[in-house]
Amino acid sequence: MIPDAVILIVEDEALIAEVVGENLKDSGFAVELIDGASEAVARIESDEGAPIQALITDVRLGGAISGWDVARRARERIPDLPVIYMTGDSGVDWSAQGVPNSVLIVKPFATGQVVTAVSTLVTELAARRAASASGE
Repeated sequence: MIPDAVILIVEDEALIAEVVGENLKDSGFAVELIDGASEAVARIESDEGAPIQALITDVRLGGAISGWDVARRARERIPDLPVIYMTGDSGVDWSAQGVPNSVLIVKPFATGQVVTAVSTLVTELAARRAASASGE
């Protein structure tokens, strides 16, 4: 984990966001909940607040900007950012719309799936960064 970094959860269904957020907190992660795509993009593009350690986003966010768009914007800003998509019906579009090296979790899901995905992606990223820093 990155000290003082947050897992950004972008989900327009408050109950899902809260349950996922609580499970991540219980696993030792700091989380920040955002309920709209525009707010998520503004947060991603801002230099204010804690660094973003990973992004979890619903695909359908009820507006012109989708979770696919949010993740692309996030990866423009943080190229190796771990991304996890949550969707009930858009999984078929993942290969065409999702960013590379992302994870898709289909609703309904066990919240443990999200925690496992975040833990795996964050650990893999830390290992890649450590190997890169040591010149391997």
